[in-house]
Amino acid sequence: MIRFESVSKTYDGGFQALKNISFNISKGEMIFVAGHSGAGKSTMLRLIAGITRPTSGKVLMNKHDLGSLSDNQLCYLRQHIGIVFQDHKILFDRNVLQNVMLPLRIIGFTNKEAEKRARIAIEKVGLKGREKDDPNGLSGGEQQRLCIARAVVHHPSILIADEPSANLDRAYALDIMELFKTFHEAGTTVIISAHDETLMQDYGHRILRLQGGRFAS
Repeated sequence: MIRFESVSKTYDGGFQALKNISFNISKGEMIFVAGHSGAGKSTMLRLIAGITRPTSGKVLMNKHDLGSLSDNQLCYLRQHIGIVFQDHKILFDRNVLQNVMLPLRIIGFTNKEAEKRARIAIEKVGLKGREKDDPNGLSGGEQQRLCIARAVVHHPSILIADEPSANLDRAYALDIMELFKTFHEAGTTVIISAHDETLMQDYGHRILRLQGGRFAS
C-alpha cells in the first residue's frame, strides 16, 4: 500500500532529515515509527501524507508516485488520510463539534451530514456529551481525543499520528494507544510515531527505528 524507495529529504538550509530509506507498509497494518527528536519521524509521516515531497527517491501509495502528483491530485489523495498533528491544530474559537465537523465542511459535506458524522466520531473517541464544550476546557488527553475524532471523521483508510502520546501521563498515553488499536482492528492502516518505545512494545506490531535520518541497526 505504501512504499518508500531510496527516499531522501533535504530541507532549505541543507538539513538532511531522511537519508536513502526504503520500506513497505501493508494495507491494514499498524506500525510504529520510533526515534528521538530530530530523527526524521515527522518528515517520514509528512511524506506519507503528501504534505511534503522527497528530494530524491519515490514515495508510492497504491502504486501512485506521490512526488509526481499535482497539488490537486494530492488534495484528493489526502481525503483518504487522517492526520493527528503533533501540535494539535485545534481551533480554540470553535467548540468540539465545530472542530470535528470542519474537515467535512471543507470537502463539501452539508452541515447536516457533517454534524451527523462528527457526533458519531466524537462518541467513538469517548467525548460524547462534550460537543458544545470549549476546547480550552479539555484536558490534554481530551484534546488529543478531539484531534483523533477530527482525523477519522471522514472515514480515512490511513490514519497517521505524530507523537500522539507526547506531554501525556502514562495512563492517558495508554488510553490513546488503545483508541488507535480500535481503529486498526476496524481495518484502518495506522502509522504512529513516538519516542517512548515502552508504549509500543506491548502491542507486538512492527517498529521502524530512525536515528539521524536512517534506520537504526
